[in-house]
Amino acid sequence: MSVVGTSTAPDGREVRPAPVPPPLSGEAAAIDPDQLPDGLVVADEHGRVVCFNAAATRVTAVRAADALGEPLEKALPLEDLEGRRWWQLTDPYGGLAIRVRQPERNLLLPGGREVLVSARYVRAEPLGPVQRLVVTLRDTEARHRTERSHAELIATVAHELRSPLTSVKGFTATLLAKWERFTDDQKRLMLETVDADADRVTRLIAELLDISRIDSGRLEVRRQPVDIGAAVGRHIQAHVAAGQAADRFLLRVENPLPGLWADPDKVDQVLSNLLENAVRHGAGTVTIDVTPSPSPREGEETGTSVTVSDEGPGIPEESMNRVFTRFWRGSKRGGTGLGLYIVKGIVEAHGGSITVGRAPGGGAQFRFTLPVSTPAYLA
Repeated sequence: MSVVGTSTAPDGREVRPAPVPPPLSGEAAAIDPDQLPDGLVVADEHGRVVCFNAAATRVTAVRAADALGEPLEKALPLEDLEGRRWWQLTDPYGGLAIRVRQPERNLLLPGGREVLVSARYVRAEPLGPVQRLVVTLRDTEARHRTERSHAELIATVAHELRSPLTSVKGFTATLLAKWERFTDDQKRLMLETVDADADRVTRLIAELLDISRIDSGRLEVRRQPVDIGAAVGRHIQAHVAAGQAADRFLLRVENPLPGLWADPDKVDQVLSNLLENAVRHGAGTVTIDVTPSPSPREGEETGTSVTVSDEGPGIPEESMNRVFTRFWRGSKRGGTGLGLYIVKGIVEAHGGSITVGRAPGGGAQFRFTLPVSTPAYLA
């Protein structure tokens, strides 16, 4: 990568870096350091800065013109978390000759801002003097966001687990200690509560496993033929059996539908979550439209769309862009706030897309589209 060249220092003197053997050729040689996503700072054999790219300026708030030609410790005055001057502590040019790199670590810029720094010592020959010092810089904000997200996940899980586990422990301990004092109806009520709370814990663990697989890109999709209209019908019947009025649901299927190959368990999970949200947080009639549509995947012409609409208050406009993030809750009516995040991950694992908007009746409207994904041997 061609990252160094003759530069002019602020005082007008010409700064020439050491030769960089072997040179790169082709497209790699034409890469501009300012196109790199991470901050790049290069110092020559004298410790003077010869490259300071745009990302380094963004991370450090130091202009390239102010850094070029300056000693590295002046252009990039880093300190460790204990307040010690980093370049004096590591002594890259006078330290151990066997060192070739500094692993990434948190250091502090002037003003206390954290930055992730790693370094590479370039030597013309083993144990020779350092001819070039290559430093990469990264902002810590993305890492802090990830850490905050993990902390929120742990706090949510701890909160959601505490209530059912307390109930399970309390009822089982009571039954074991005072079994003879309770009537059969009382025993049944307590055991039914324990059973329901155990199911709640199981669902939470399943959600955590799904999140882990989605975040790591390991969510497996086992494709089989899926009758999406029949799948929606089963979920409606389940809600009716649980006490919802049959006329609260309206299913409209536009035939003929293309043959859909998808993971039936994952599709059931998506439908269950969307219908549960519409019933719990919406109002009025829940309308489910199943229609053929253009495929969201390149190279395929057809797909299948499912639209779930209700007539409730809907989702505020300012919340639309947060609906599919972790811990978003449409109301205070329970839930972990993880369901729609998992739904989006499942749909995208199928190569599909999902959107949220406002229904014609004023409520929320979720629409997901799956590509047909017919296996090659049947195409």
